[in-house]
Amino acid sequence: MSEPVANNIRNDRESHLRSLLKAISYRITGTITTALLVLALTGDLSIALTIGAVEPAIKLLIYYLHERAWQCIPRGTVRRYWRRLRKR
Repeated sequence: MSEPVANNIRNDRESHLRSLLKAISYRITGTITTALLVLALTGDLSIALTIGAVEPAIKLLIYYLHERAWQCIPRGTVRRYWRRLRKR
């Protein structure tokens, strides 16, 4: 008799490849959505494609800067802050 899948931690986690593919598909979906929204608002395919092409690079840069900013905050700082607020 085999163990239930719920007890097998390895089966509860996604593979790195699956996570990467999900991130890529999510980004593609977001970029297409942005381009379609711009097309709907402006009616200009050229502007929509330009924004659709530039948007992923800008968001990548913003995400990187966001991550670096969080690196400046020592781990546990936010948790300690919220604990202090709850005690008031």
